[in-house]
Amino acid sequence: MPIITIKLAQRDEPTSREKKAELIARVTSLMVDVLAKRPEDVTVLIEELDPDNWGQGGLSATELRRRRVANKSTSGAA
Repeated sequence: MPIITIKLAQRDEPTSREKKAELIARVTSLMVDVLAKRPEDVTVLIEELDPDNWGQGGLSATELRRRRVANKSTSGAA
């Protein structure tokens, strides 16, 4: 029984139920097509990660986003 976990970073605009349902359906279909798994045996988990709980380059995702917004506002003011 395959279990697939999809980890998504939480955004200001949350991923809709419809988009999550589409992800689940398509990933299930992929497992059926590629690995010949029965759809009823495929489990798909979607985890949404708080931006304070992960980071890159030594900075939290919250800080990276804050800097990205600040850079856009200063570069647009030139």
